[in-house]
Amino acid sequence: MSGPHDRRQRPAIGPRPAPSAATAWVRRGEGEASVYSARLTIDVTPALRGRIKVAAFRRGVTAAAMLRALLEREFREQP
Repeated sequence: MSGPHDRRQRPAIGPRPAPSAATAWVRRGEGEASVYSARLTIDVTPALRGRIKVAAFRRGVTAAAMLRALLEREFREQP
């Protein structure tokens, strides 16, 4: 038989840790949060992802910045 002391208690969760420089950087992104506030997720093959990352590296930009520019060219605002 089990008594009241046999129950397992969940450990208490402490307070959230103070933000560090790393977490602040992640939340800030590339300083474009006010401009780019929507996130878009797409599925690509690992091979395509690799080609995108290599192209971005060769151009000296991030893959995100390169893809934003590509999408802006393709989907210009209509006057």
